[in-house]
Amino acid sequence: MINKIIETFEEAVADITDGAVIMIGNFAGPGGFPYYLIQALKKQGAGNLTIVANTAGGIKIPGVLLDFDDHGILFENKQVRKVIANFPFSLSPTHLSPAEKQVNAGEVELELVPQGTMAERIRCGAVGVPAFYTPTGFGTVIADGKEVRYFDGRPHLLEHAIRADYALIRAYKSDRMGNLVYRGTMRQFNPIMAMNARVTIAEVDEVVEIGEIDPEVVVTPGIFVNRIVRIKDDPGFPRHLERSFWVRDSEAI
Repeated sequence: MINKIIETFEEAVADITDGAVIMIGNFAGPGGFPYYLIQALKKQGAGNLTIVANTAGGIKIPGVLLDFDDHGILFENKQVRKVIANFPFSLSPTHLSPAEKQVNAGEVELELVPQGTMAERIRCGAVGVPAFYTPTGFGTVIADGKEVRYFDGRPHLLEHAIRADYALIRAYKSDRMGNLVYRGTMRQFNPIMAMNARVTIAEVDEVVEIGEIDPEVVVTPGIFVNRIVRIKDDPGFPRHLERSFWVRDSEAI
């Protein structure tokens, strides 16, 4: 019987090598973020990584944003060579994230990508489409060095698919074959990243037996998932929607 369950997060990321391209599901706080997988990757220590994610990790402003360790800890640990992100810098001009400091210092390469464009680049990488044209970004720094073609009189940029070695994602429920169900903000970049990578590792709340998940509610079929690790500990902060991640005191920024 197929069983993709891995007992520990450390074991799940043990074979990630230096120079790997890693997609990390994240958007709007910790609800859809693979917190334990990132902690394990920091301990594992693989370096020279390329990170593909919505952000480049947040910042910690006491009393303002929910305090939890996201993938910013990989930048703090000097494990990242390049980041491909939509919103790579902090909300505050006076509180710089570790990634922002390293990009400004020339220590980390930044590829800034519009959010919808990155989603499509990831999807294209998953389904074998090498490139596509989009009007998004024409006339901005996003267009620098990119091929431009006109369709119906409108300029479009050529964008190339992104492929990853690993995808670290967060889901709500899985069976032993890796069929995944999401909840709330988990259903953002996680599903398309899960389809893309050579190795997809899912951090989940619950694992059930095969047949217990209604096929109609499966978002990511198990064929895309290689490893499943169930969360066993309370991280000490909300993982779903019980508390707002967003700014609570604008004067603190």
